[in-house]
Amino acid sequence: MTRLSRREALALLAAGATVPGALRAEPQIFRGPPSLHARILSGELPPVGHRLPMIPRVIRLEGEESAPGRYGGRLRMLIGGARDIRHVPVMSYSRLVGYDRNFIIQPDILERFHVANERIFTFRLRRGHRWSDGSPLTAEDFRFAWEDIALHPEMSRSGPPAEMRAAGDPPRFEVLDDLTVRYSWDSPNPAFLSRLAAPVPPRLVLPAAYLRQFHADYQTPEELKRHVIAERVDDWVALMQKMSRQNRPENPALPTLEAWMPMTVPPADQFVFDRNPYFHRVDHTGQQLPYVDRLELNVSSSDLIPAKTGAGDSDLQMLGLDFADYTYLKQAEKRFPIRLDLWKRIQGSRMALVPNLNCRDLPWRDAMRDLRFRRALSLGVDRHEINMVVFFGLAAEGANTVLPESPFFRPELATLWATHDPDQANRLLDEAGFVREGRGLRRLSDGRPMQLIVETTGESSLQTDLLQLIDGHWREIGIQLIPRVSQRDLFRSRVMAGQVVMAAWEGLDNGIPNADTPPTAFAPVSDDQIQWPLWSVHHLSGGTAGEAPDLPAAQELLALYKEWQSSAEVFRREDVWRRILELWGEQVFTIGTVNQTLQPVVRRADLRNMPQKALYGYDPTAYLGIYMPDTFWLENEPREGTA
Repeated sequence: MTRLSRREALALLAAGATVPGALRAEPQIFRGPPSLHARILSGELPPVGHRLPMIPRVIRLEGEESAPGRYGGRLRMLIGGARDIRHVPVMSYSRLVGYDRNFIIQPDILERFHVANERIFTFRLRRGHRWSDGSPLTAEDFRFAWEDIALHPEMSRSGPPAEMRAAGDPPRFEVLDDLTVRYSWDSPNPAFLSRLAAPVPPRLVLPAAYLRQFHADYQTPEELKRHVIAERVDDWVALMQKMSRQNRPENPALPTLEAWMPMTVPPADQFVFDRNPYFHRVDHTGQQLPYVDRLELNVSSSDLIPAKTGAGDSDLQMLGLDFADYTYLKQAEKRFPIRLDLWKRIQGSRMALVPNLNCRDLPWRDAMRDLRFRRALSLGVDRHEINMVVFFGLAAEGANTVLPESPFFRPELATLWATHDPDQANRLLDEAGFVREGRGLRRLSDGRPMQLIVETTGESSLQTDLLQLIDGHWREIGIQLIPRVSQRDLFRSRVMAGQVVMAAWEGLDNGIPNADTPPTAFAPVSDDQIQWPLWSVHHLSGGTAGEAPDLPAAQELLALYKEWQSSAEVFRREDVWRRILELWGEQVFTIGTVNQTLQPVVRRADLRNMPQKALYGYDPTAYLGIYMPDTFWLENEPREGTA
C-alpha cells in the first residue's frame, strides 16, 4: 500500500474524505457486549447507544486477517513484576491522535483536528464521549490538565514540560467551546502530533470531575489532609500525583479512556482490567469494542515467563520472551493450543554498546571522545558471528541506525564503520596512541590496561551472550571487555553520576522514522540517553544543570535537532533527517551489532484479528498498540446473546 504523507492525509481529512483508519460512516444500530447486560437491566448502565459518542470512531475490519468479532472471554498475560502493568495503557493505545498501520496519524479520541503552519493545533472532541465512570469528556478536562496541573506553581515547579515547548516557549491554550480546544505557538512545533501519538503521550487531558477532590484549589484543607493520611503521602501535591497517574494504572477509581480499566490495587499477584463500558470505538457492523471482556496480568518471575508461556499459561505474550526462546516455544505448539509468530523488531540495533562521553574517569573519557577509538571498537566487532551464533543468520548485521522500512534508509550508512576489520581497528588504535606490547592488552593514557567495564541491567540473557562474544572479538585488538550487572534504578543513577564508562543497551527505539518523527534519539536532548547524560540534562534544564556539549559533532547534532524543530515545511525536515543520519553514522556515538531481529509473539490458537507478521517495538508501534488489541477476539469462547 502506498504510504500517504502526513500532509496528504491531513488534506484529505480536512476535505471530508476518508483515509485508512479514519472512517467516518456511522452504523444505524449499535450493539454491546453480553457481559454488561445485567448492569443495563439493573439501571447501573445505560444502553450501548447512550454510552457511545454521537460519532464514535469506526474501525473497518476487512481483509485476510481481519473480520468483525464476537464478544467474550479473557486474555491472560504474564508480567515480571507489578510495575509491568504500565504496559497496558501503552498497548491499549487510546490516544487523542494515533498511528494507523501505515504510520499515518489519525484522530482517535478526537473527532477531528486541524493544523495551521505547524503552529496552531485545533482539537474537536466527540460529542457524548464519556470517561469510564460515565462522566462527560469536555474541554474542561483539557483546561484542568493545563492550567491546574501543568501551569500550577506547586504541581509543576519548573513550569510546563519540555515536550510542550517550542523554541523554549509553552503554548497559548484556548477553550473555544465545550468540545473544542486550541494550542498555539509562535514558532513551529512539528513534533506535537507525533508526541501525542507516542506510547506515553503528554498529559493533555485529565478527568477533572474526579481529580478536583485532591487539588488544593478545589478542596478544603481538612478534606485534603484526610486524603493525604489515607493514601500515606506527604502533601496534596504527592496525593495528586499518585491519584492521577494514567501511565501507571494503580488507581482503579481514576476514570480512563482506554479499552480496559484497572480493577486491582497493588500489591497483588494478579492484576485485572475489565472492559470500559464507555469506550469510544465500534467496528463497522456497529459492535462496541473491545471484544474481549477482561485482561488478567499474572505476576511471575521473569525467568519463568518463557516456560509458563510454553505450558499454555498465557493467552497473549511477547513481553518477557526473546529469540532464544523460539525453539522451545515452537515445540510447545505441538503440546498446547498456542500459536507462535515472529515479528520484526524495529530497533536500530538489538543491542548497542554505548560509550559514556560524560564519564568521570578522565583517561576513559578521553578515549571515548576520540573518534578513532569509537570507530576501532565498532570495526572490532564480528557481527557475522553474532548473527550466526545467536540469531541463526536471520538478523541484519550493521550499525545502530534506521531500517529499510524508513524512507531515510541508506545501505551505505547501515554498514558504515560496522564491518569486521580488526586490522584497520588496530591501525586506528595505534594512531590514537593506545600502545600495545605484543598480543597483550593496550594501555590507557595513565598506563592502566584497557579492561573496559560494560554495564548492563541484567534483564536479558541475550546481552550477556553477546558481550561474551564481543569480548573475544576485542581481544584481537588489545581490549578486554568485562561485563558488570547492576539493578536498573542503580544503573540509571550510576550513568548520571558518570560512574559508567560504557553500557550495553538496546539500540534506537524507533528504527522506522519519517520526516515527522522528532529526531530526539540523535542529539543530547533526552533524559534517557546514556552516551551524553550531562549534555542532555543541560538541554532539558534550559542550561541550569548538567554541562553544555563541548564536542563539535554533538554540538552540530544539537543544532540540527533545533533546525528540525523550527522547520514548518516537510521537505526541510527531510533534509535535516538525512544530515543527522550521515553525521550519526560517521561519528559512531553508539556501536550497533545486528538489527531486524525477530520477536516471538505467542497467542492462544483461536485469537483472531492479530497479524501473523508485523513490526514490533516500543515507539511508534506501542508494542501491540497500532494493531488495536480491542479488535482481537476469541473464536472458541462460549457465547451469550448480545445486549
